[in-house]
Parts: sequence; structure tokens; C-alpha cells
Amino acid sequence: MLQDVLAGILSQIKNAEMKRKTELVAKPTSKLALNILDILKKEGYIASYEYKDDKRGGIITIQLNGHINNIGVVKPRYSLKLDEFEKFEKRYLPAKDFGRLIISTSSGLITHTEAKEKKKGGVLVAYVY
Repeated sequence: MLQDVLAGILSQIKNAEMKRKTELVAKPTSKLALNILDILKKEGYIASYEYKDDKRGGIITIQLNGHINNIGVVKPRYSLKLDEFEKFEKRYLPAKDFGRLIISTSSGLITHTEAKEKKKGGVLVAYVY
């Protein structure tokens, strides 16, 4: 039985990228995972994805483009204030302005660069570079 759907999908993406695959079929899924895939597509880390509801958790077909070096969830989920972004960038990202932290805010999921622009804090969910 799968405990964390998001962690499972992100580890499947990481493993498929290490094997240099171009397509991945992941199941089950969640709304949080779909929102994170939207961010990954917008930032250029994946080419596209397609969701299909099979009445048993759903299936996602993800088209990879080989731009992900590492991806994962952050546990425990840390609460972030505006002045704490740099500390977590140093912890989870290899260099400044390289990669993205994905943060859950009151206005939805956004990257840490958007959160700095909007001056919003939130909860750290995942990272990608």
C-alpha cells in the first residue's frame, strides 16, 4: 500500500530520468501531484503530461525531456517565512538560481522565485533541479 502518492510519483520521475526514458506512466495520482506537474511543465522540466481517470486513482502519462537532475519531496514539510528562503535554498538546491523549491501558499502552489516576488510565505513541499 502506497503511503505518500506525491513522493512515489516524484521518485518514479527521478528513476526514469536516470534511465534516460522519454515517457513514464505513473499511478495512482492526486491533485497535489497534478499541480506540481503543472509547475514542472511551466518551468520546462517536463515536456507534457496527460491525466486519465480510471476510477481507481487515475493514471498520468508524463513526457520527459531530460532536464531533471534531482527531484524529491521535503519531509517534514517546513513552514517558510520570507526571510527563510535562502536557508532552504542552500539546503535543497546545489547553487543559487539553479533549480526551484515548490511552496504551498494560500494562493496555491508556486515556486520560491514567485513567492519572493509576491512576498508570500508558505509550506515547503518539493524541490527540483
